[in-house]
Amino acid sequence: MQEKDTLTPEELEAAAMAAANNDTDDTIEVKVADADETAEVMAELTDADKLAQAEAEIAELKDKLLRAVADHTNYRRQMQKQMADLILNGGKKVIEVVLPVLDDMERAQDNIVKSDDIAVAREGLDMIFQKLAYTLELQGLHKMDTPTAATPDKEMAFDTDFHEAVAILPMGEDKKDKIIDTVQAGYMLNDKVLRHAKVVVGA
Repeated sequence: MQEKDTLTPEELEAAAMAAANNDTDDTIEVKVADADETAEVMAELTDADKLAQAEAEIAELKDKLLRAVADHTNYRRQMQKQMADLILNGGKKVIEVVLPVLDDMERAQDNIVKSDDIAVAREGLDMIFQKLAYTLELQGLHKMDTPTAATPDKEMAFDTDFHEAVAILPMGEDKKDKIIDTVQAGYMLNDKVLRHAKVVVGA
């Protein structure tokens, strides 16, 4: 049987529709493949961005940590220097205010050598002592007012926070645990005990 050289209109239409269907399927497959590849690329870029961001944050935190350590080291060195200066020069202020009293003592010493008047020398020494006591009082030093042999009528109970008993004497019930005499004066620096008073206590 001889093949037909020409196609009928119906056959032409069917062939065109088949070709169109095949082209559409190929296009869809290509588009789907392109979308999948784009998603993978986007996912890779996102991970890279996250990694870069994490590395940047780590670098920033490391820089802050190093700065904090350096600041702490500098602060510690500064405090050590200040403490050393305080230990070496802490008494500078007191020495400066006491120097005029020392000058007075030197002048009094010269006058004692030049003069035989004991009364004048004693008066000069009393003035220097008062000046020294006043100067130290301005620095916060205060003498404890404890009973002495010269003030037997003054009564004060023995207190270990301020007094140190160096002797105990039997004095009767009315003098029990009371200060009888002061062997060495005690001093307060502002509100703190600088030196306990050494006292004799009745028993």
